[in-house]
Amino acid sequence: MEELAAKAGITVRTLRFYRERGLIPPPRREGRIAWYDERHLARLHTIAALLERGHTLSGIADLTAAFESGRDAGEALGLVEPTEETPVRLTPEALADHFAGQVTPENLAAALDLGYLAVDGEEIVHISRRLLDVSAALVREGIPLAAVLAAGREVRAHADALARLFVDLLHAHAADQDLARLRPLAKHVVEAELSLAMDRRLAGSADEV
Repeated sequence: MEELAAKAGITVRTLRFYRERGLIPPPRREGRIAWYDERHLARLHTIAALLERGHTLSGIADLTAAFESGRDAGEALGLVEPTEETPVRLTPEALADHFAGQVTPENLAAALDLGYLAVDGEEIVHISRRLLDVSAALVREGIPLAAVLAAGREVRAHADALARLFVDLLHAHAADQDLARLRPLAKHVVEAELSLAMDRRLAGSADEV
């Protein structure tokens, strides 16, 4: 227990309190020895991230109870179920492997705040396989995960604005039953415009050099 508390950056008293509240699973016992492992450390990092995000310990306890009673992670955290993206379930260790040791409490808090991640029992749910793969690829190219998440927050704001524009356009000029069928057209426009914008930006960078 002392070793786990030291690695998590908390006191043994705090760790005991978390145990008593059911916020972390019990250790594996061999006789009088209690063994904690990386799963417990990952759960403590998640608790730290949720606290940093503004959750209270009572709220975290409620989430933990909801997860362990079988409620969906998205339902518990109020996430919107994606209609086209594929969520991915990961262990904390698998998530850490994706991002080469950059899964810090600060980065976890940012990802939770963006809605990229939810905690479901001893697993973590990433809301989008494509976003997970792209984020991991950027980190492998040497871009810090914190910078990737900061860029993701800006992209989210612009994406919300674009979605509002297209939804308003379709609501104004198309029947409600046609919205799902026309949705891919909006995505094609955004993809084409982004490609053209990247061309202009890269050409401008080359001219400056």
